[in-house]
Amino acid sequence: MTTLAERAEVASGYRARRTLPLRVELVRQLKRRRTLVMGAVLAVLPFVLAVAFAVGGGPDSRGGRVTLMDTATASGANFAAVNLFVSAGFLLVIPVALFCGDTVASEASWSSLRYLLAAPVPRVRLLWSKLAVALGLSLAAMVLLPVVALVVGTAAYGWGPLEIPTGGSLAPGTAAQRLLVVVAYLFVSQLVTAGLAFWLSTRTDAPLGAVGGAVGLTILGNVLDAVTALGDWRDFLPAHWQFAWADAVQPQPEWGGMIQGSAVSVTYALVLFALAFRGFARKDVVS
Repeated sequence: MTTLAERAEVASGYRARRTLPLRVELVRQLKRRRTLVMGAVLAVLPFVLAVAFAVGGGPDSRGGRVTLMDTATASGANFAAVNLFVSAGFLLVIPVALFCGDTVASEASWSSLRYLLAAPVPRVRLLWSKLAVALGLSLAAMVLLPVVALVVGTAAYGWGPLEIPTGGSLAPGTAAQRLLVVVAYLFVSQLVTAGLAFWLSTRTDAPLGAVGGAVGLTILGNVLDAVTALGDWRDFLPAHWQFAWADAVQPQPEWGGMIQGSAVSVTYALVLFALAFRGFARKDVVS
């Protein structure tokens, strides 16, 4: 039997903050197949678009109207911007939903969640570790795409200014800074998806349910935003502001739309994260 003195010694050496270190959780998630597959998909996309432009002869403007897509082959910066444009609406939603929605639910599906809590890892500590790693991987995914696109685009089309469809251009250094702003805004705008996926992950033992639910509700938000009859109510939809980053790649950037979009996304995300922590703290974990 364990004596009271031995129990006291164990208790005195216990530190909740030392349980489930971030580096351990990060290594575990990096080794998972879904992380490697998602990274490969994002890294391959610029090559696919470059091949498509090479085969198709480059994008052409329609009806005399020049869009961002029409300037894709103007420079590496333009190519990177186009990759973000074609990915922002859906593709970049998937890694966020995957990393945040799979993190807790997968432990439950493997029946390892209860063993983590019995280690003992405090529930708040477990959620913070998993959420921090999930958000870190989501940000890494969003950085990976434009970085690879910039390299591929520069190799294919040269290093030059960012040509703006409405007229004018941005010097390469300025363009790189603006692209960093775009990536930062895309990450903030996807926090609502992260919050939704993470909350669902604490409510279900099915990872696909959490991931699919987050992606499905995000798509629903895009559909509702297309309903013009909603009028000003669309301003409360995160999807309404998903392309506000385009204002950052103008000669004179406009910040109003990005500020409103960030405020909407962060507000929803904080509520969803709070619900996740509150619900998990009271949840009877049996798996």
